[in-house]
Amino acid sequence: MASPTYQPRVNTSGNGWRNPPIGGAVSGGRLSHQPRPDEEQSGPTGPKPRPGFGLRGPRRSPHVLTAESLASLTLPVGDDGVIIGIDPQNQPAVLSLLRPSPMEIALVGSMWMAQVLALRTVATGARVAVETARPPAWGQMAQAAGGGQQCVSVHDVRQIAPQGPSVSSPVLVVRDMGARPPRNQLAPSPWQSVLTVLPFLGPRSPQMLSRADLVGLQRLSPEEAEVVTRIMRLPEQVGAVLPTLSDNAMLWCSRDGHQFVMTQPTEAETNLLGGPRRMD
Repeated sequence: MASPTYQPRVNTSGNGWRNPPIGGAVSGGRLSHQPRPDEEQSGPTGPKPRPGFGLRGPRRSPHVLTAESLASLTLPVGDDGVIIGIDPQNQPAVLSLLRPSPMEIALVGSMWMAQVLALRTVATGARVAVETARPPAWGQMAQAAGGGQQCVSVHDVRQIAPQGPSVSSPVLVVRDMGARPPRNQLAPSPWQSVLTVLPFLGPRSPQMLSRADLVGLQRLSPEEAEVVTRIMRLPEQVGAVLPTLSDNAMLWCSRDGHQFVMTQPTEAETNLLGGPRRMD
């Protein structure tokens, strides 16, 4: 049998790696995949890009910036955390509840406000563990949170176990045990914040407020407002507003400053928790 014969390969590139496309060259000796001379002239100045394997990209001039104009590029990025409402300028108020270092938060207010914060913390992908003297009041919220996943766990007083927080699974521990809560049994841990709910100021409240990294205040009595103004070193005009706050208004204080926030519940939060209130 005669041996088959093949046409010899024609190599126009001279490097031994590429063959001309099927159909050969078009008129003028220009390969079909190569840009026209007018396209080459419209490209950016500088060295021409080396062709890679596969098809070439769009034959259009890319967006090019000079080195001097790079400094004018900005990317607006706000704080990360839980959106707790709006500030007096009608801008979103973001509260950073979970951080790499342990954090103590004191909330002088209602269980309603604490549950709104817990729901919105779960929405950021964190877990919530509640140590409370009234588990039934937290049970419905725990079942509704997370879309069927176990994102909120409810524990009796002194029955909460270590939660194992991590950067990929931060934890907010909510302690709801009245105006005289027992000492926290959980050791401080990174990526674990402890929120203690106080319905009103008790004998130990001044110590807790002075030790907390962040303090949230709903409406207070004039006597409580005087105590908080002194402990948190608030301006007198700010302390005078505390007895007049509405049910969904709060003052958040830290060692660096203070901010009034209006918490507006969503329709889902209202259906689950009811409307805003100061006392439960």
